[in-house]
Amino acid sequence: MADFSKQLLSGSTGGRLIEVAATSTPGTTIHATGTSATIIDEIWLYAVNSSTADVKLTIEFGGTTSADDLIEFTVTAESGLYLIIPGLVLTGDGASARTITAFAASANTINIGGYVNRITP
Repeated sequence: MADFSKQLLSGSTGGRLIEVAATSTPGTTIHATGTSATIIDEIWLYAVNSSTADVKLTIEFGGTTSADDLIEFTVTAESGLYLIIPGLVLTGDGASARTITAFAASANTINIGGYVNRITP
């Protein structure tokens, strides 16, 4: 039977929101998995826009070299939290971690929070 444990995002300080400072790749670090290919991180991310204009957010989900690594979302101005990653899973590759990063069209306007359900076989 697998073990589940709720984890803070590795890019967060004590569970606080992560301010997206980057405006291009590589983005601001949100979370890094462990190196194991058998330990699964189920990732839940929420974004909030503190500016008065809508802002395009790009999530680099485990890589930056291919279009299938990118998730794009426009975060509406001043309207609360948006679910942007609804429990997608990611593992390490057996030798190194995979990292989730983010960049936005405008620096320091998007904040990301969330958690990871770590699933260990």
